[in-house]
Amino acid sequence: MRIGELSERTGTPRRLLRYYEEQGLIAARRSPNGYREYDERFVDRVTQIRGLLDAGLPTRIIKQILPCLDKPRTIYFPDATPEMIATLRHERDRMTDRIRCLTRNRDAIGEYLDAVLDYDRTEAGTRGGTEDRSGTEDRSGTEDRSRGDADGSAPGARRP
Repeated sequence: MRIGELSERTGTPRRLLRYYEEQGLIAARRSPNGYREYDERFVDRVTQIRGLLDAGLPTRIIKQILPCLDKPRTIYFPDATPEMIATLRHERDRMTDRIRCLTRNRDAIGEYLDAVLDYDRTEAGTRGGTEDRSGTEDRSGTEDRSRGDADGSAPGARRP
């Protein structure tokens, strides 16, 4: 497939795909007319790269670990140095912390949305020419005569 199709299928701009190629993360064959041709497997590879970049890994580390992530999931890492293992552990722990933070933020936003939607549903039942529960008049400008006395005042309210 050509770069435009890979871009479309992965949602990755062509410019970024060229950058990944420069960094040695993906490789293209060149057709006789000079166009880049990518194997089907690069659709998954680009998705992996984007996920790792989103997780905060730099391309130099991604380049080193990509061979371990290829399918089949056979781990082959003949030159793993203690420094590389320490770096990978650090990055894994950092990702775990970030996942916790993102999960906490997602849950907080979800709780907020639930509260807002519950409030909106409650308020929707009182709208349509009626006062809301706070006692303020709604946008229609009409008073709620379904509660209180015939003149729209609250039960027991003093009249002028």
